[in-house]
Amino acid sequence: KVCRFCVEKIDSINYKDVRLLSQFVAESGKIVPRRLTGVCTPHQRRLSRAIKQARNIALLPFSTRS
Repeated sequence: KVCRFCVEKIDSINYKDVRLLSQFVAESGKIVPRRLTGVCTPHQRRLSRAIKQARNIALLPFSTRS
């Protein structure tokens, strides 16, 4: 698998881009690991930081209701 952010040359991952971030969050609300998504280590770190920021300001849910 090839890192999507490296291929598209995306330098910064913005926490406000909910559509992009939600692709890397499972239905249960967990952040999908890089072995499943194919994202490289530096981008996975930035991605998880952005997801956590978006959760804290209520752009993304922490978990789904069950």
